Amino acid sequence: MIPIRDELPTRKFPIITVSIIIVNVIVFIYELLLGSSLDTFLFQAGLVPAVLWGRVSLLVPSIPPFLTIFTSMFLHGSLFHLLSNMLYFWIFGNNIEDFLGHFHFLLFYLGCGLVAGLTHALVFPSSTIPTVGASGAISGVMGGYLVLFPFARVLVLVIWGFFFNIVRVPAALLLGIWVFLQLIYSLTSLISPTLGGTAWFAHLGGFAIGCIWCKIASNYYERKIYWQ
Repeated sequence: MIPIRDELPTRKFPIITVSIIIVNVIVFIYELLLGSSLDTFLFQAGLVPAVLWGRVSLLVPSIPPFLTIFTSMFLHGSLFHLLSNMLYFWIFGNNIEDFLGHFHFLLFYLGCGLVAGLTHALVFPSSTIPTVGASGAISGVMGGYLVLFPFARVLVLVIWGFFFNIVRVPAALLLGIWVFLQLIYSLTSLISPTLGGTAWFAHLGGFAIGCIWCKIASNYYERKIYWQ
């Protein structure tokens, strides 16, 4: 199932969501312009667990290892990687920003990316493969959406061989299936850390902190409204 859009309106223009998408696109264009230097750049700006924990060092370091947790969130390995991440982010991010507010949403996004990166680095501390992509942070956004808007309807494209159809499903069903698959893939990746080339545990870490963060935020806002 491929989500197309949700049916939940927003009250405010999602300036942070749009800005993050624009930054990701600009950085990807910069990656394309690097040519043969791209691999070196990805090792320097991507999250390399073994470098983060000081087990190995780069010959030409340019970014402090801890900061690569954040810089890696704005890098992508292919056009499909970028487009798929930004599609999910646009569908689910604008409503979370609408609920949390602009500045809080920015902190939330970066915090989810931080936990996602650390989760991957803790599970595979000796990995020398650079991890790039916004999917860890976006997984947190999806977790927040599940907590805040479980019954919101999402239009998804369902493909069966040569046939396809567009159906409306509750967000809880779509995101429940998604996180179940991430769990299966994560356990499978323990057999071979390079299997599929995806940091599945980063998705789980981001999703978990997104759920927890938005649950706490929703409880706080509800109490604030009640006491007012």
